[in-house]
Amino acid sequence: MSNLARSLTRLILVSLLTIPLVAQYEDLKDPNPKRRIKAVKEISENNRVDPTSAAPALGELLSDPEFDVRRAAIVGLIKMGSQHSLPPLQRATEENSSDLQSLAVDGLVNFYYPNYVNFGWINSVSSFGKNLKSRFSAPAPQIVDIHVEVSPDVISAIAPLIGGGGSMESRANAARAAGILRARAATPQLVDGLKSKDSMVILECVRSIEKIGDTSVGPDIVFLLRDMDPDVQRAVVETSGQLRVKEAAPELTQIIRKTDKKGIRRQALIALAKIPDNGQGNLFKSYLRDKDKQMRAAAAEGIARGGTAEDLPLVQDLFTTEKSESARLSLAFAAVSLGEMSRLSYLIDGLNSTVHRMEARPFLVELTRKPEVLTMIQERLPHSSKDQKIHMAYVLSISGTSDSIPFLEDLQKDSDTRVSQAATTALQNLQVRL
Repeated sequence: MSNLARSLTRLILVSLLTIPLVAQYEDLKDPNPKRRIKAVKEISENNRVDPTSAAPALGELLSDPEFDVRRAAIVGLIKMGSQHSLPPLQRATEENSSDLQSLAVDGLVNFYYPNYVNFGWINSVSSFGKNLKSRFSAPAPQIVDIHVEVSPDVISAIAPLIGGGGSMESRANAARAAGILRARAATPQLVDGLKSKDSMVILECVRSIEKIGDTSVGPDIVFLLRDMDPDVQRAVVETSGQLRVKEAAPELTQIIRKTDKKGIRRQALIALAKIPDNGQGNLFKSYLRDKDKQMRAAAAEGIARGGTAEDLPLVQDLFTTEKSESARLSLAFAAVSLGEMSRLSYLIDGLNSTVHRMEARPFLVELTRKPEVLTMIQERLPHSSKDQKIHMAYVLSISGTSDSIPFLEDLQKDSDTRVSQAATTALQNLQVRL
């Protein structure tokens, strides 16, 4: 076949493939709403479309008089998964419908946190609204990696909905999205949301403030430690500890001493233990032999952060007799904090446990801020197990220094793909943090 024949054949094939797409674009303006919806679906699910033209074309339907067409356009923009979908999705957050506001917000989150949107439950408006409401019954663990750069325009579209969404569900949904995207620029709106009369909105604002980690706003949540809603109080107690809010220490101490609710007392002691220099050393010592293993673990953490070398013999004795693995990890953390480096290996070995690794890892993140511990972690890294390498890479991403970069670069060459991928992510996050 000659070159001319090949060119003509290719041109014919391209033309045949393009004809259906042209027809679909024309159907976006069809008088029949069902035809417009069908065209949206065909365009958004066709991997041959050019998002630079398809996204704006779907975006024009955001002003369609038919609710179902506008909804289909938003879903289509989400399914395209293109950066060109972001501007029209930002506009869609201004929808009058609170469900469509939330759907657009979810679409913006989905671009940065893939699979956040479950397409199985957005097939109908009723199912989306039902699932939107039910999702607030539990915290959302999702959060983007540190190295993910979220467009300021996306945050500017989401933030106003925290206080101005069309329903309490849409406000709570926007607050949750701000946390997932680490949207520090939305912090003022989240702080304002703490004054909402709706517990669902307050909860999502508190949880997102914790994810963003801006310690400067910690004092703004203290007034909620006395909230009558137990879920709100529990979330604020936890966040007070995570942000190490010194202003919360007196109130947490009162909760521990006066409440008759075991659960909130335990959470308050755990939170208080995270706040350094709280002056409650004797309180922690009084719980080191408590019958509740979580109370013993929290007490050990309190000694770790506020104790002295004189407390080390007590910690060592308790470590040898303790039966609970969680409490032993906390005592090992206390021992290393007070200068006994031999217990570091116990914490590192804890990374091999599927049950306890997420207890050991935060301790290592905190301890690795000490130069001598960082050196030991880095030297141990090449000789560790697969699970230890994966979680130690995370530790270095949070608490490592520029000296940690060569160790992570070497780990990228590991024969196990999970290890090499973890090292790559950790290196990206560390470089952004540095």
